[in-house]
Amino acid sequence: MNNRELRHSTVLVVDDSPENLELMGGLLSDLYRIKVANSGSRALKILEGDELPELILLDVMMPGMSGWDVCKVIKADKRLADIAVIFLTAKTSPEDERLGFELGAVDYISKPINPATLMSRVETHLSLKLMSDELRDRNLLLKDEIAKGVEEIRAIQEATIHAMASLAETRDNETGNHIRRTQNYVKTLAQTLKTHPRFSHYLSDEQIEMLYLSAPLHDIGKVGIPDHILLKPGRLEPNEFEIMKTHTTLGYQSILSASERLSAGSSFLTCAMEIALSHQEKWDGSGYPQGLSGDAIPISARLMAVADVYDALISERYYKRAFSHEVAVGIILEGRGTHFDPDVVDAFERIEGEFVAIATKFSDITK
Repeated sequence: MNNRELRHSTVLVVDDSPENLELMGGLLSDLYRIKVANSGSRALKILEGDELPELILLDVMMPGMSGWDVCKVIKADKRLADIAVIFLTAKTSPEDERLGFELGAVDYISKPINPATLMSRVETHLSLKLMSDELRDRNLLLKDEIAKGVEEIRAIQEATIHAMASLAETRDNETGNHIRRTQNYVKTLAQTLKTHPRFSHYLSDEQIEMLYLSAPLHDIGKVGIPDHILLKPGRLEPNEFEIMKTHTTLGYQSILSASERLSAGSSFLTCAMEIALSHQEKWDGSGYPQGLSGDAIPISARLMAVADVYDALISERYYKRAFSHEVAVGIILEGRGTHFDPDVVDAFERIEGEFVAIATKFSDITK
């Protein structure tokens, strides 16, 4: 810290003795900007102004408000709490010093004042205060830059995910709005279940955000399904359906490959792998590709199963007509405990109106 920076520092001297104010003002005024107060109340009045001092030299024994009292007020005020306070007093017992430090003072100078001691302590603590302020400002700037960087990375990440997912959906004659609907269904279900005893350990706010980011990749494996099967307007033959089912493992393997290229890994890709692999599993074990049942199915995939089936039911495709919301709800409820986790279905039933709102907001119909 150079002397030029220190000379811009302001020191508030608080003492009820005119002689002491004159002494300290004479010692310090050539080096710093000095403000003086002859009482605790006057000092607090000065501190109400916009220009705050970097350091306060505070007498302890004053009529009215003591230095102890003034320091308590300063340290209790967020606007003033960072100002360095040095007590000046003839009370030099260990108990008095301990009390001064407990109240938040940075130093304790005994009276009568030794000019050399005063000058040295003031310079030391002003230097420390200015360095502390500079470090704080740099940390705030760094946090801001990191936050901007994280937000930019997140935006790029989300745009990339949507581009990848849209490619798969386009090949399946579906739309980008299917992606937006399903990821919002999943997020809404997760938020509804976050306090449920079976799900609260998993559905933190961070994990719900991961689910929202990951959901668009649930059908990414369809990129690897041949067109004559993926786009077939009629019912699939058994051998064709077996090939169609491989979109789950193809999706898992492609995301796994991407994840392995990241040295630090990625939590959202881990979640995406779960969803891609297991969103076609069924609660009773009759799903694919692994025939998982019950709680063996990842929670992320159980949420995606309800979201994906609901959206498939209410959407028109070249091979099927769209069902009404009421019919879709009935089919979901029928699958409670067989196709779907019962608690997830119960949550869906409670918030079915929110599903309608999401479907309306991201409708495929151009108005």
